[in-house]
Amino acid sequence: MYSLLEKRTHLSAKVIIIPLSVSTMVVFLSCQLFHKEVLRQSISHKYLMRGRCLPYTSKLVKTLLYNFIRQEKPPPPGAHVLPQQSDSGGLLYGLASGVATGLWTVFTLGGVGSKAAAAPELSSPLANQSLLLLLVLANLTDAADAPNPYRQAIMSFKNTQDSSPFPSSNPHAFQINFNSLYMALCEQQTSDQATLLLYTLLHQNSNIRTYMLARTDMENLIWIIPFLTSSHVYLNFSSPLQILKNITWYSERVLTEISLGSLLILVVIRTIQYNMTRTRDKYLHTNCLAALANMSAQFRSLHQYAAQRIISLFSLLSKKHNKVLEQATQSLRGSLSSNDVPLPDYAQDLNVIEEVIRMMLEIINSCLTNSLHHNPNLVYALLYKRDLFEQFRTHPSFQDIMQNIDLVITFFSSRLLQAGAELSVERVLEIIKQGVVALPKDRLKKFPELKFKYVEEEQPEEFFIPYVWSLVYNTAVGLYWNPQDIQLFTMDSD
Repeated sequence: MYSLLEKRTHLSAKVIIIPLSVSTMVVFLSCQLFHKEVLRQSISHKYLMRGRCLPYTSKLVKTLLYNFIRQEKPPPPGAHVLPQQSDSGGLLYGLASGVATGLWTVFTLGGVGSKAAAAPELSSPLANQSLLLLLVLANLTDAADAPNPYRQAIMSFKNTQDSSPFPSSNPHAFQINFNSLYMALCEQQTSDQATLLLYTLLHQNSNIRTYMLARTDMENLIWIIPFLTSSHVYLNFSSPLQILKNITWYSERVLTEISLGSLLILVVIRTIQYNMTRTRDKYLHTNCLAALANMSAQFRSLHQYAAQRIISLFSLLSKKHNKVLEQATQSLRGSLSSNDVPLPDYAQDLNVIEEVIRMMLEIINSCLTNSLHHNPNLVYALLYKRDLFEQFRTHPSFQDIMQNIDLVITFFSSRLLQAGAELSVERVLEIIKQGVVALPKDRLKKFPELKFKYVEEEQPEEFFIPYVWSLVYNTAVGLYWNPQDIQLFTMDSD
């Protein structure tokens, strides 16, 4: 029947076959959901990673990527999926059209046995389903004697404009339009699965990473900063072409004009503060601070609000440090009257907070020693909150890194004192700019440049496979798994 349909409707029948085949493959691989441990050997591995499926690896990955890029919308409910025939098409056409329309209804509206909590309506179910399948395939564990071919394909595909030969060592390489892929990622980055695809491409495909970092509109993908090298950072912080205007999506403050570098800092700091109060993920903290540290030596012309937020973050950390110290003191006093009450591990909390505080001091110090003359707004923010740093001057964990910060605060405070009282903001900035020229550079102690490299855990699949399948479970269209049978990850209580 399919062969007859395809002959009669040319490519139209593929509109139905493609989404159904994608969903079928997702179901075929979903046995992982019913196992607590990551599957390293299964029937799906056997069929998809070797044998007759292997030569089609690059074609499948390319097709799934193009499905995501195109974001093809489904036909409206009740519409004929197959084209109308002038002679009514006979019984076969009528049956085929009815079945096809019904299948699209199941695919786009959820069908029988959908999840109780309705997922957000998707503009392109086919694109979403293809993306989920691609992520599942990319995160299959390697075979005992061969690497995952789908991951190899994702790692090695090139731009259609790249005319260099494919490496003979990788039979799964192919070409795709990078500009179309970039625009699709920009448009879809609000979805977790699109964000994971972007992460995967940036981390594993050097061709994509080089292409994206060379673009002049990286503000569309603001979170790629952890992948910036020092040279990319320099270009993006110093180039006048990177001045952005009217950033309407940033809701904390009206930003009529700001450099891309300053905007990156604001986003990272906002992420850190959100993480401190909400998610409390130590890995997110570490990665965000490392991104700031990598950029710090190249800070140029920091926006006044970005400089304020750097110091505000340090202020927040300082308050947390003092609070934990106070709690530890009160707990110790209370324990003197009751030997049976166990003491909380405040030492560990203090250690974590002090590590983060030191890293923030290193970031500030790096900016001051490498680009003091480019950042009068940071000096202004330091002077405005100078009392904040007083308690750390003699702290054994921070004495070395505080030397330069203390020197800058003392030097510029003295010059402001000489200028008199009631100085305007403009006058203070003018004095700072004059003082930068007068401050001998050799008085600032040199520290090694801050350099952090992102490295995944030794067994990243232990995180990514449950995460990918949680995305499949929550966002796949028209598919249902009994939540009581799910073993791979913990189901939400609601």
